[in-house]
Amino acid sequence: MTRTSAFRGLLAASAAAIVVPTGAWAQAAADATGEVLITAVRQQYRGDVPLKDIPQSVQVLDSKQLTQLNVTRLDAALDLASGVTRQNNFGGLWDAFAVRGFAGDENFPSGFLVNGFNGGRGYGGSRDASNIDRIEILKGPNAAVFGRGEPGGTINIITKKASTEETFGSVGLSAGSFNAYRLEGDYNAALNSHIAFRVNGAAEQDHSFRDTIRTKKFVVSPSVLVKLSDRTLLTYEMEFVDQKVPFDRGIVSVNGKLDAIDRSTFLGEPGDGPMHVSVLGHQLQLQQKLGKDWVLIAGFGYRDTSFYGYSSEAELALGRQILDDDGVHLARQRRLRDYKTTNRVFRGEISGKIYTGPFTHHVLVGADSDKFDINLLQMRYRPPAYTVGAPIKAANNAVDIFNPVYGQMPAPNTTITNSLEIQKAYGVYFQDQIDLTERLKVRFGGRFDHFEQNITNRMGASPTPATRERFSPTAGLLYKVTDTVSLYGGYGTGFRPNSGTGAPPAGSTIGSPFKPELSKSYEAGIRFNSRGNAVTASLAAFTMKKNNVLTADPINAGFSIAGGAARSKGIEADLTARLPHDVQILATYAYTLAHWSSSSLDPNFGALIKPGDPLINIPKHSGNLLVTKGIDLGSAGKLTLGGGVNYISRRLGETATTFFLPGYTITRALASYEPNEHLRIGLDVTNLFDAKYYASSYSRFWIQPGTPRTITGHVTVKF
Repeated sequence: MTRTSAFRGLLAASAAAIVVPTGAWAQAAADATGEVLITAVRQQYRGDVPLKDIPQSVQVLDSKQLTQLNVTRLDAALDLASGVTRQNNFGGLWDAFAVRGFAGDENFPSGFLVNGFNGGRGYGGSRDASNIDRIEILKGPNAAVFGRGEPGGTINIITKKASTEETFGSVGLSAGSFNAYRLEGDYNAALNSHIAFRVNGAAEQDHSFRDTIRTKKFVVSPSVLVKLSDRTLLTYEMEFVDQKVPFDRGIVSVNGKLDAIDRSTFLGEPGDGPMHVSVLGHQLQLQQKLGKDWVLIAGFGYRDTSFYGYSSEAELALGRQILDDDGVHLARQRRLRDYKTTNRVFRGEISGKIYTGPFTHHVLVGADSDKFDINLLQMRYRPPAYTVGAPIKAANNAVDIFNPVYGQMPAPNTTITNSLEIQKAYGVYFQDQIDLTERLKVRFGGRFDHFEQNITNRMGASPTPATRERFSPTAGLLYKVTDTVSLYGGYGTGFRPNSGTGAPPAGSTIGSPFKPELSKSYEAGIRFNSRGNAVTASLAAFTMKKNNVLTADPINAGFSIAGGAARSKGIEADLTARLPHDVQILATYAYTLAHWSSSSLDPNFGALIKPGDPLINIPKHSGNLLVTKGIDLGSAGKLTLGGGVNYISRRLGETATTFFLPGYTITRALASYEPNEHLRIGLDVTNLFDAKYYASSYSRFWIQPGTPRTITGHVTVKF
């Protein structure tokens, strides 16, 4: 099927569906009896408690901010959040980030939610921002509701929703450095007062600052809203992604020098072609008003992802690597990956109020279940062991890092993974936030998780299916000192299954699945919300720990055990201000100490990890400042000028070593002109002073260089 025919099929399917996108915060209206009637979709996993009354840190990035900064990807948006830092992004093929120092399973993209459904599962490529309405970063001890996540926090993307209020649309075109072009569109059709259709998406291509790298992406998200009655909404949303990105492990460090080669040098093979990422997802949700104050939400999600292609990437085993010996030639593996995943989710919850004497209970009770199929095939060609001084042969699959000559593409000849892993899980959760007084609120809740893991190893014996169960409690307290200042604190535990199996016991050929990661987290803070929310600010302190982190098996080489432990603690500050004279400020700062608390072996290289060793890619200091100023030109329109700075301190670049990435400061400038409400013309410059920096790494042979100065112009027409 061609891309055009696929797109037409998607539009036809969406137009035929009687559905609506999930997500936005509950809105209400009153009927003749005074009862509250639902007119929009309530946010999942939260009930009727507004964000400002939740006893935990919350940061919100909305689409207006992202548009103003010309942000087109999730990772660029999360650069604006305090305590969220980039991790190894698997050759540019997925989003990887840590929240408050903890990053999760490095073999999968970082977990995030899309309208409450898990959007990070599988191999769906980098998340596009074309249909993002806002991003909620809910930090701290909230795993008791969301379940099976990291203790640092949860990223929840709320997508743009269809509206029955009016018909509107926009088309945007941007062009910039490195032959980057992007076309983005958004159209909402209010067919009548009960049905609305919306479709948004983007198409882009980019030649990149990296030699030979050419990327293409096409995304579309059609949706329909149907208001079946004043008490019933039915919603649906589709996600389609077609993305082609060459696998790029970045550059290398030579004898400790990060700038030994140019940041544009590509050390893979252009002949490998791009990795092909495909996504097709659906979200369906019903919201039903049950009576005064009570709402039922029931939803279903289905998402297929696929990931296929070849890559040539640096060999990490020092016994096979040449570069450490001659400082010139990089020995490489060549791999074929054919990954497919399917995720099915059912969920339902009821939320509302219960009154007991003077107390108001905001009650939330729900359950969810999911089935996650992970179908993996990976083949590899690996260079042989290298002896110092030996001649370099074709078998070494080596490239001169200073003058790469491409064309070596040995066929992968060893299957290293051929498996089907099926994860089945269900959870039951509850939460009660009690208004003890008008100013004092207490929250408690919990979640019971049942998790089953069944791995079929097509290359040999398969492990015995494993079942894990866990109850995770949470509690929180919020006190409104004044109408604008609140103090809060929280505690929670977490549970996240580990994928894979360990070494087989004596007399057996089958290993056992790993124990799940278990975590505890604490948080305390102060929050300020001015009247009208023109200024919001928060200051939070946190501490977390988790056990059963995967580390190398000290007895059985090549296997892992769930034997590591880590801790993270720190302070975060956030400020968002809309000041007089159209001045807007976004400022964040995070101080994070994330380190191992156990003596273990690194699961990838077997190096000794000592208690107190830092976690990879976690800066001790990070911060952002963005300031914009709107200038009213009267009948000539409006001019907006702005600038910003992003700072990341030095951080570990390879686990259990002394290899660190240096800190960096990058700046940006922006300007836009709106002659009327229908036209916006903008210019954005990132890395204004062309600083050389390194965004993340996995080892000294896999380092992602930061993007040089980039100038992008864009035009948006609204109608």
